[in-house]
Amino acid sequence: MGVAVVLGLPALALALRLIWAPFYIPAGSMKPTLLVGDYFFVNERLPRPLARGDVVVFRHPVNGADYVKRVIALGGDTIAMQGGVPVLNGVALVQEPLGEFEEIMAPQGPQSVLPRCANDPVGQGKTCRKSLLREVFPEGRSHLVLNISDAGPLDTTPEATVPEGHVFVMGDNRDNSADSRLPPQAGGIGMVPVSNIRGHADRVLFSAAGSWLYDFGNWRSDRYGMQIE
Repeated sequence: MGVAVVLGLPALALALRLIWAPFYIPAGSMKPTLLVGDYFFVNERLPRPLARGDVVVFRHPVNGADYVKRVIALGGDTIAMQGGVPVLNGVALVQEPLGEFEEIMAPQGPQSVLPRCANDPVGQGKTCRKSLLREVFPEGRSHLVLNISDAGPLDTTPEATVPEGHVFVMGDNRDNSADSRLPPQAGGIGMVPVSNIRGHADRVLFSAAGSWLYDFGNWRSDRYGMQIE
């Protein structure tokens, strides 16, 4: 890719702001769907009704900060966790093992956060591994999730009913996400009002694997234009 094209991508992002809002991923709660350093667009028009499995950006119900998570349950649904598996309206979601997700143990993004690994302890520069699974909703829609343990503090939770006008959201990196499994007063998100949702995450424009956005040598060219599923 030529320098002119590389330098033009941020300008393209600015021009497309009239249609989509750009967002940057600083943390790893949505791996493997979104990686630290992904710069992606959100369609703020919500052109279709919310559905289970949607990746959405929303304002935190308490502090107003922007978050990105996946919708797992809608208003009126019941939801619980059993051994790391979501139980939706009394039915456990299918989780198909796909092997392992691997990444290098090294600081990631501007916050220099280290990844969590199933094979801890992992030395700097070594391979960090966690289980990769395909999670399937009863209606057939599916997505990828990561798992370190089935016995973590958020892997088993009591059943709750999602209030009407709200959604229950989770990160795809299940053992590294503070989400609707925790109330805001415990450092989580709780149930998210639909009115707080800014839009659907659409696609990745570009992705910077380094510690800052304009570290062109560390851009991940295989993620340019990637549809978010």
